[in-house]
Amino acid sequence: MPKKKVNVIQLKEMKQAGQKFHMVTAYDYPTAMLVDKSEVELILVGDSLGMTVLGYSNTVPVTMEEMLHHIKAVVRGAPNTFIVGDMPFGSYNESKEQAIRNATRIMKEGGADCVKLEGGQEVAEIVQAIVKAGIPVMGHIGLTPQTVSQLGGFKVQGKDAEGARKLIDDAKSLEQAGAFSVVVECVPTPISKLITEKVSIPTLGIGAGIECDAQVLVFHDMMGLFERFTPKFVKQYANLSPVIVDALNTWVKEVRAGEFPEEKHSFTFKAEGLDRLY
Repeated sequence: MPKKKVNVIQLKEMKQAGQKFHMVTAYDYPTAMLVDKSEVELILVGDSLGMTVLGYSNTVPVTMEEMLHHIKAVVRGAPNTFIVGDMPFGSYNESKEQAIRNATRIMKEGGADCVKLEGGQEVAEIVQAIVKAGIPVMGHIGLTPQTVSQLGGFKVQGKDAEGARKLIDDAKSLEQAGAFSVVVECVPTPISKLITEKVSIPTLGIGAGIECDAQVLVFHDMMGLFERFTPKFVKQYANLSPVIVDALNTWVKEVRAGEFPEEKHSFTFKAEGLDRLY
């Protein structure tokens, strides 16, 4: 029996019941199919695809068209998993109208179940406008990769009292604006615990300790497919890169040695027909 897709109401109920849930990234059809076969409840088609799939140095260059392209593929591959479509940098910064228009595209053209955008109090009015337009919104606070240059790099956020207070206020602002959940990234465990306790919406932690309502990881990180760097908060559950490279090299050796393709990998032709070709 395939799993049944969760909804935003059920996710809130899971928080109330103390039931942990899970979100992992996917950017293409075959990966989405694998996640759909697992017990993972949510897929994030994140703008992290800019780094893991498209080879950009950060997430800023990712466009709406690139996001839609990948969201559509993931939606086709994971019909039983809740799909979160990331809003890329520049797709919601100009105005509420721009934000609603692009969020609508992610839902209508992409087929996602909700959108995610980065920021706290400064984007609360935009979140509210998108929610009023009938679109579920997942927030994202702490380390926000789209504005990492303003944060001084990929650093832990909320390490002092002032920073921690801002994160708590950010989460409350998003909740009040109508966000149904919030990602908390690279935040000390005691602070993410406070955030989780002070808001009624689920918190999804990535590098934010064990106290969040859900955990998030990037598929390519946890499977050993992204080798440029590995964040401290990542646990590698598989190391597929060397396995894949070894498989490719085995194929090369077999071709060079005349061992592949074997007869079972080849197609036959009737002998009497073949004689007429000479």
